[in-house]
Amino acid sequence: MNVLDENIPIDQRDLLRTWGVHCRVIGQDIAPISIGDDNILALLHRLKQPTLFTRDEDFFKHRLCHPAYGLVWLDVAPEEAAMFIRRVLRHPGFATKASRLGSVIRAHHDGLQFWQKNRPAPQQAGWTSTQ
Repeated sequence: MNVLDENIPIDQRDLLRTWGVHCRVIGQDIAPISIGDDNILALLHRLKQPTLFTRDEDFFKHRLCHPAYGLVWLDVAPEEAAMFIRRVLRHPGFATKASRLGSVIRAHHDGLQFWQKNRPAPQQAGWTSTQ
């Protein structure tokens, strides 16, 4: 399940849906508006294999790696959120739910930086030409 934080603009959610990307929005489809970060983590534990997409840098921490969910910090402009969500979902290293679980990912113009539970240092991955 793809979960969009409430800080993702609604027009970006609509664009994802026109591309066939299924997603649920915090504050609209699930959970109340203005849910705190700690409560978002608790929510992710209750959902089935979610990946949270957020523009909140506070979620890019190694300690947040958990096998029950994936976190993606979109380090891009608000109007680029949908494009980068789609790029992450198409990236060979993160194209499946299983590959995103346990990862905390930073998506930005130069590629991906990511933490994984059993790796002490962040990893890097570039964008491929098909994204």
